[in-house]
Amino acid sequence: MDLQRLHLDKTLFFALLGLAAVSLFVVYSASAKDLSATLGHLMRLALGFMVLLLVAQIRPEILERWSPYIFGAGMVLLLAVLAMGVIGKGAQRWLNLGIVKFQPAEIMKLAVPMMLSWFLARGDVPPRLWRLGLSFVMMAIPAVMIVKQPDLGTALLVFGAGTFVLFLGGLRWRVIIILLAIIAVAAPFAWGHLHDYQRQRVLTLFNPEADPLGTGYHTIQSMIAVGSGGVYGKGWLNSSQAHLDYLPESSTDFIFAVFAEEFGLIGSLLLVLVYTFVVARGMLIAYLAKDTYTRLLAGSLSLTFFLYFFVNMGMVTGILPIVGIPLPMMSYGGSSIVTVMAAFGILMSIQTHRKIAE
Repeated sequence: MDLQRLHLDKTLFFALLGLAAVSLFVVYSASAKDLSATLGHLMRLALGFMVLLLVAQIRPEILERWSPYIFGAGMVLLLAVLAMGVIGKGAQRWLNLGIVKFQPAEIMKLAVPMMLSWFLARGDVPPRLWRLGLSFVMMAIPAVMIVKQPDLGTALLVFGAGTFVLFLGGLRWRVIIILLAIIAVAAPFAWGHLHDYQRQRVLTLFNPEADPLGTGYHTIQSMIAVGSGGVYGKGWLNSSQAHLDYLPESSTDFIFAVFAEEFGLIGSLLLVLVYTFVVARGMLIAYLAKDTYTRLLAGSLSLTFFLYFFVNMGMVTGILPIVGIPLPMMSYGGSSIVTVMAAFGILMSIQTHRKIAE
């Protein structure tokens, strides 16, 4: 099969296939050998690869032309969620269209970097101060709307994706220092506007033992799972933390704890190496991109993928607060997989259409 004709980057495609294959084994174990859950994950992966293939066929020039409209549609959907969204697990994050229920916030993980890349590509790089200010507004408004749902994890990813575009666009260090100072000053104000459970998650990070059967339970059990894996792990299907129901959300947000317990330090390092390779390949695609829009977009999507797995592994190992961000390609779930695969479809479009143009 000629992957180039399908507009697929061979290196990146096979790395993603490898992650998908590993995820099936881990989900099967984490779900206590639930074949229906594993088949459900397989179907979601298949849908994700179909989305990747579809998006990869779209030329970067068309993506650039559509960027403002995709961003505008995403903003309308976020407003619709706040007005009539479906409530589940204490959060109003979903829209129910009858046939399908989805989270519009997932769209903004792509729409925000696409919009900012489109906007910055139409001016000087590094951007002037007024462009920086307007860019900040364009990424802050959807992030605040997502926080209102509330979904702090997705809001951080959306805001982070926009920040990566600005950084890759040549954001000057003095501007970065000023922004960090503003964030430090605004932090106490932001703290007061967090929900009680969000503040508790931050406090739990520093002392999970203060409430071992309550707010600290997730963190403590995941750290036990990771630590008990040792160097070589207990072996596939031998995760006692997951199979004995000590570890909550073992097949979704905390699936890395299951992986670490079964495959140990060596397996975990190999998994991190594969993730790092995927990010490096994405950054190489950004480096080779033919124009400012594709360079900024490819770099932002690659770094956002890094943020995905870094934050998830950080919260599972107890070095970051729990924010509900799944491990990309590994965690059981549909919306996240489709969004990640659409992002990789964009990367492959940028890479393969560049080669055709040459």
